[in-house]
Amino acid sequence: MNTGQKQRNPVLLVHGIWDTGKVFRKMSSYLKQQGRDVYDVDLVPNNGDAALEELAQQLANHIKTNFNSDRALDLVGFSMGGIVSRYYVQRLGGIKRVQKFITISSPHYGTRVAYLSQRPGAKQMRPESTFLNDLNQDMSILKQVDYTSIWTPLDMMIVPANSSKMPVGKEIVIPVLLHAWMLIDSRSLAAVAEVLSGVRNWRLGIGD
Repeated sequence: MNTGQKQRNPVLLVHGIWDTGKVFRKMSSYLKQQGRDVYDVDLVPNNGDAALEELAQQLANHIKTNFNSDRALDLVGFSMGGIVSRYYVQRLGGIKRVQKFITISSPHYGTRVAYLSQRPGAKQMRPESTFLNDLNQDMSILKQVDYTSIWTPLDMMIVPANSSKMPVGKEIVIPVLLHAWMLIDSRSLAAVAEVLSGVRNWRLGIGD
């Protein structure tokens, strides 16, 4: 059993706007209990002042510095962190490093909530932004990794909620009431663990 655990990829968790790596406390503990090596990263600044390309470069630098280049990595991005992670995968060579990639409630097609801020990073998360349109033009590259999008149709931060839905990879829809609860709801935790484990029997679509 220990040998199998050592062969598992390390898991890196990437937080959203206004958050730090501490937002993953429950998820990290849950995955560690299963014998996984779990890490997080603090993106700075975390308030939208930096363009998402800059945060993605921070992520790339963090991975290059802290993870052995000859070992695959599993990446989990929450909300803005999912978009930052996508940029890393699609634009900064992450496609060569990442094996399993999960986004959780990420505004792939933008969120109207982003109109409430004039900060550069927030503007990039508006619907039809130049940044998102460009990133979505070649989303097919995600077919080269084991990609899964997890989202809730009840999301009030990602508006419309189905902006978190992707036409590539696998999809898990879990009716969690609040955006932030996607990181602590038992169904979300189980879904992430099962995807990372390669379990295929998770029920795709609306959960109970």
